[in-house]
Amino acid sequence: MLDALFEYCKAAQPVVLTPFILMGAMSPVTIPAALVQQITEALSGIALTQLIRPGCPVVFGSFLSNIDMQSGSPTFGTPESGIGLLCTGQIARRFGLPFRTGGGLTSSQVPDAQAGYEALMTLMPTFLAGTNFVMHTAGWLEGGLVAGFEKFVIDAQITEMLHHEFTPLEIDEASLAYDAHVEVGHGGHFLGAMHTMERFRTCFYRPFLSSSENYERWMRGGGKDTAVRAGEIWRKRLEEYAEPPLDEAVKAQLQEYVTRRRAELGD
Repeated sequence: MLDALFEYCKAAQPVVLTPFILMGAMSPVTIPAALVQQITEALSGIALTQLIRPGCPVVFGSFLSNIDMQSGSPTFGTPESGIGLLCTGQIARRFGLPFRTGGGLTSSQVPDAQAGYEALMTLMPTFLAGTNFVMHTAGWLEGGLVAGFEKFVIDAQITEMLHHEFTPLEIDEASLAYDAHVEVGHGGHFLGAMHTMERFRTCFYRPFLSSSENYERWMRGGGKDTAVRAGEIWRKRLEEYAEPPLDEAVKAQLQEYVTRRRAELGD
């Protein structure tokens, strides 16, 4: 990794310096101690980039979580990792550096409820911390050992909902809807109000994965849970995928390059 750092800096390639710290294994178990160690590791790497090539662009990275103290296994989507993420965002802003962290992380082996709530436990503070660059946003399963198509769809749903939630609220005469109150009056409802009829198609976010049907209708449709619906979505997307056109000469050059480099690297 240090060899790569030297080469990237010489080429003025932006470098992401990301200490990988699991509290209880690579650092003490307390969050403040882990944060201090993370800052030290990141700043030492950043200082080295500037010694190699002053002005080389850098990104302050964070990959901070903890281990299961019973098994020693890495755990993800934990409250501790969320707290560390939020704190590191403030530290990066204090240094005036762009910030890399977050993702839809989970320790779950399958795209179940655990996978969903642990992913949200990382993605929510990712948004709140003002993260600039996110890796592992979608698809992460089993502590990052595998990637799952269903989990990818679930994470995309979570991320899209968070993007909508964090969109700044517009407050103007139309959104305050005083005319709707005048039209409906006391004792009425807004379902058929003109203000509603003009906006009902776009007024609320409509998720592409979630189900809001009642139980009976849901059962008549096959009783499909989130993982099953996500599976149908990714299969449909792959079936509909059309490869972007690429000039045959360019494609041949790329293939020749890949073949040559694999031979040179002994692959």
